Amino acid sequence: MSKVSKLFKGTSGSSGSKSSSSSGSKSKHRSRSGAGPSPQEAIHRLRETEAMLTKKQEYLEKKIEQEIMIAKKNGTKNKRAALQALKRKKRFEQQLTQIDGTLSTIEFQREALENANTNTEVLKNMSYAAKAIKGVHQNIDLDNIDSLMADITEQQEIAREISDAISQPFGEEFDEDELLAELAELEQEDLEESMKKMSTLPSVPTTKLPSTRPSQRTTTKKRAEDEDDMKMLAAWAT
Repeated sequence: MSKVSKLFKGTSGSSGSKSSSSSGSKSKHRSRSGAGPSPQEAIHRLRETEAMLTKKQEYLEKKIEQEIMIAKKNGTKNKRAALQALKRKKRFEQQLTQIDGTLSTIEFQREALENANTNTEVLKNMSYAAKAIKGVHQNIDLDNIDSLMADITEQQEIAREISDAISQPFGEEFDEDELLAELAELEQEDLEESMKKMSTLPSVPTTKLPSTRPSQRTTTKKRAEDEDDMKMLAAWAT
């Protein structure tokens, strides 16, 4: 039998005779050794001891500093007093070392007790949860699980079909390829129309127009005046 089984032997409730014998052995053990402290009480005591030893550490550290100052102050002036201060410092250091070791032991014991207490609580809760799960499973008919899953699957299929049906668009449906082909024809017609408009525009003359200089304008004006004079003479002659 494992240690975990022994731990929960008294709380399993599987056999009345076992529980009665276990409780009887526990009562005999308590009658011999007395009721033991709870894990919380033991942890509290250990923490109090740690606090006390920590204060003692601080006291010893201050005493060591004081003895060092005394030794430095006397030095060679009062060698005997300086040596006595150093001896006291050594004793304080030894006590400090012993307290360090004691604190390490107490800390290890406290952590082990805390872990054991935590594991006990965890196992109790796991046992409690296992009983709850067992009670839930007792209310489930395993023979109906297959039919229940089949019903769920069927309802999911029905819901999917309904979703597909209501998502279909209403009205006439047109072939998208035909619409794309018609759009391409319209674009081609617009392109041809634009090309025709460009071909009917007047062409830009390529020859360079002669520049009109002031002397040519003067010559043209004089020629016009001569023509007017000729017309007047012809009119008088007739």
